[in-house]
Amino acid sequence: MGNETSQKELNAIKELVCNEVDARASMLVEASHAIHANPELNFEEHFAHELLTGILEDEGLSPTRKAYDLDTAFEASAGSSGPTVAVLCEYDALPDIGHACGHNIIATAGLGAGLAAAAVAEQMGGSLRILGTPAEEGGGGKVFMGDRGAFENVDAALMVHPASGDLVKMNTIAIHRLQVEFDGQASHAAASPHRGRNALDAAVLGYQNVAALRQHIRSDERIHGIFTDAGKKPNIVPEHSSMEWYVRSKNVRTLEPLKKRVLDCLEAGAMASSCTMTHTWVDPYYADMVDNDTICTLYAANAHRLGRDPLEPDSENKVVGSTDMGNVSHLVPSIHPMIAVAPYGVPIHTPDFATHARSETGDSGVIDGAKILAMTIVDLWANNGNMESAQQEFASAISQRR
Repeated sequence: MGNETSQKELNAIKELVCNEVDARASMLVEASHAIHANPELNFEEHFAHELLTGILEDEGLSPTRKAYDLDTAFEASAGSSGPTVAVLCEYDALPDIGHACGHNIIATAGLGAGLAAAAVAEQMGGSLRILGTPAEEGGGGKVFMGDRGAFENVDAALMVHPASGDLVKMNTIAIHRLQVEFDGQASHAAASPHRGRNALDAAVLGYQNVAALRQHIRSDERIHGIFTDAGKKPNIVPEHSSMEWYVRSKNVRTLEPLKKRVLDCLEAGAMASSCTMTHTWVDPYYADMVDNDTICTLYAANAHRLGRDPLEPDSENKVVGSTDMGNVSHLVPSIHPMIAVAPYGVPIHTPDFATHARSETGDSGVIDGAKILAMTIVDLWANNGNMESAQQEFASAISQRR
C-alpha cells in the first residue's frame, strides 16, 4: 500500500491487527504462563522453543527450528515483497529467580505481534520476520544470529520489554564480561603460613581496588563482580581463587578505557600478594542501544491508542541495563521500549518482578505489547516516509559512533 494508505484505511488495518491479537489472546496468555512455569537458562530454552515454534506451525507459518546453528533459535516469515520488519522474541530465564526479567512476556508479545502482522503482510505489501532469539541473559544469542545473517535485508527490528513503567526506551549501556583467575601457593595456614601465597587475598585486594575505583568513574558506568572460588578450607592457604565481573559503560568506545582500569586494579591485587593472575574477556560483548526515535514515536502513538503513556526516561523513571538488542541496533533501525506490568518501583531481576510477570498486569503486557508492536509494523509498511526516515536517522546515528 505504501504512501497510498489513507488515514481511514490505516486505522481500519490497525483495528484489524488488534482484533487478530484479541482472537489469540487466550493462547498467548497460556503460552506466557507455560514459559513462566518452565524457566530455562541460556541456550537451554528447549521447552519455549518447541512451544513457540509449535504455535507458529499451527498458524501456518512453517518456522525454521534450530535456526542459524543455534538449537533454541527459530525464524518464521510472512509476506513476499516490500520492507522487511523483524519482531524479536526472548524466552530465557535467570538462575534461581526464573522469569524475573519477564522474558515470557517478551516471547509471547512478540509472537502475538508477528501473527497479527502476518495476517496483513501481503495486503500491506510488506515482509515480516519473526525471530526467536535465545540467551539474552549473558549468552548473546542475537549477536551470534546477527553474525550468521539473521538481520540481512531487514529494514527495522522491534521488540518490547516488561518493566514497572511504560517507557519509550531503556537506558542501555555497553557491557563486557570478565573472568579472572588468581594462582598462589597452598600451605598449612597454622603450621607454615609463611610458605603460602594467598590467592584469596589477591582477589580480595583486587575487589577493594575496584571498589575504590567506583568513586572515580562516570555516572553512566557500572562495575560489579562476584567471587566464584574463594578456597577450600580455612586452614589451607588458598592456592586458587576466581571472580566474575561485569564492566559497563555508555558505549563501546568509552568501555575500552574502563576495561583497562579494572584490569589494573585486579592485577595490583595479584602483585601485592605475590600471586599470578590470568583473565578472559567473555565474548560476545553487548553494545549500547541506538534507539530509533522515528520508530519510537510511532510506538508511543500506538501505545496511546490503548491508553498507555510511554515516557522518555529521566532521573526518576528509567531502567538501566545491557542487552544484545544493542548489537542489533547497530545493524538495523531498532527499538527496545518498556511496557508496564508491575507496580512502579519494582525492579526487574527480582523475585517480586517474577511474580508480576505472571499476573493479570503481566498478561495485559502480553496483549497490549503485541498490539502496539503490530500497529507499529503496520505504520512502517503503510507509509514509505516512515521507513525512509527511520533509515536516514539510523545511518546518521551510526556514522556518529564510528
